[in-house]
Amino acid sequence: MDDNDLPTGDNIREDREAAELRGFGPLGILAILVILSGNFLFSPLSAVLVLVWVRLSRTPWGEIGFVRPDSWVRTAAIGLVFGIALKFLTKMIVMPLLGAPPINPAYHYIAGNRAALPGVILAMILIAGFGEETVYRGYMFERLGKLFGSGLGARTFTVILTAGLFAAAHYSVQGLAGSEQAAITGFVFGTTFALTGRIWMVMFAHAAYDLAAAAMIYWNLESDVAHLIFK
Repeated sequence: MDDNDLPTGDNIREDREAAELRGFGPLGILAILVILSGNFLFSPLSAVLVLVWVRLSRTPWGEIGFVRPDSWVRTAAIGLVFGIALKFLTKMIVMPLLGAPPINPAYHYIAGNRAALPGVILAMILIAGFGEETVYRGYMFERLGKLFGSGLGARTFTVILTAGLFAAAHYSVQGLAGSEQAAITGFVFGTTFALTGRIWMVMFAHAAYDLAAAAMIYWNLESDVAHLIFK
């Protein structure tokens, strides 16, 4: 070992700061609060802050699910089919059983609105697919996993808790029906992530789910789909 291999004061300080960011002391809690507050400024700032935290805390990318898939094409294809199928299932069966209205008033402005489509599509991909999954699945699962462990009970609690938080985050814009739908998708996506530990397919599925919803609204198909089974 030569002198260049010995830890310097800067390296020791950076190692200590990284460990504190990964922990739940004052710096670690401050990091959590800053990250979770990011979206109050603009979305998807919280997801960007998660990536910064991963880098500064030296957390392995795999711990938030950023694992390179064996095949991007297969992962994307599975995610797209999964997300679209889930959207039709919730719209045709689950939400009608919960008594939800067939039309989503919060986003009905999209109907026939070609000018709104570019912004809507970008939001579905960046804010929903990438941003929400990075925070609610990748980051929260890592943090809660460090707190409660990786056993079946702990992972079940994490899935339920994050689905509840995901639902609550949708209430102010979409009301009760939107929160119910978010709870369902949060539970499905959370369970998928808990079982696989990989986030890319879930990101594709989430984006596809929201894009399918936007397509139904744009072409005024919401009511038709909602009444396919329950007239």
